[in-house]
Amino acid sequence: MTMIKVKVCGMRNVENILEIAKYSPDYMGFIFYPKSSRYVGELNAVSLQQIPSDIKKTGVFVNEDPEKVQDIAYRYDLDMIQLHGHESVNDCKTLKLYGFKVIKAFGIDNCFDFSKLRVYLPVCDFFLFDTRSDQYGGTGTKFNREKLKEYIHKKPFFLSGGIDFDEAEAILSMRHPALHAVDINSRFETSPGIKNADMAGRFINTIRAGNIGQQMKRGNCIVPFDH
Repeated sequence: MTMIKVKVCGMRNVENILEIAKYSPDYMGFIFYPKSSRYVGELNAVSLQQIPSDIKKTGVFVNEDPEKVQDIAYRYDLDMIQLHGHESVNDCKTLKLYGFKVIKAFGIDNCFDFSKLRVYLPVCDFFLFDTRSDQYGGTGTKFNREKLKEYIHKKPFFLSGGIDFDEAEAILSMRHPALHAVDINSRFETSPGIKNADMAGRFINTIRAGNIGQQMKRGNCIVPFDH
């Protein structure tokens, strides 16, 4: 099992971005959907140049034209593209051909059919599983994590949907071999788009410490893993 990574999403304030960057999350997300309360707004591309290169800058888009996504991604020097709407297989394929790593998000509920993801496997680098909503964007609520047992593909995924500090231990105990990263957002905010840096930092450090502990246990054959 690989080390679980952390993405902090919905960033838009330069000072707050730099506060979070001190904790070195693996990914930082910026929402380019104007109807979102966490829309990047006046955040300019120069501001993102201050982010260390080992933090992957991820642009979040909703049903946007691939050509416009490409333009924004080049302007902001984004490393990853996250598609959070009803984007087609062809949309994902086009962005892959442009040279971007693509995350395709899907809303999960108890009736979700994971077989629908098969057509997306060749054109995405990652999936992201969030709580299903009639509106675009996160809901700040959890979906039934037991549902993930139905996901049998090897394509790595980001886990989203109401993740808070108290869920860190449960995430670390998950044994899903395709779990790549956790995506935190609203449960770590003081207001939309502004993160509590101390709380987010403690979460990041908890996940990292747990990763190291799991690796040590595996190395010493203390805990069996069934991957």
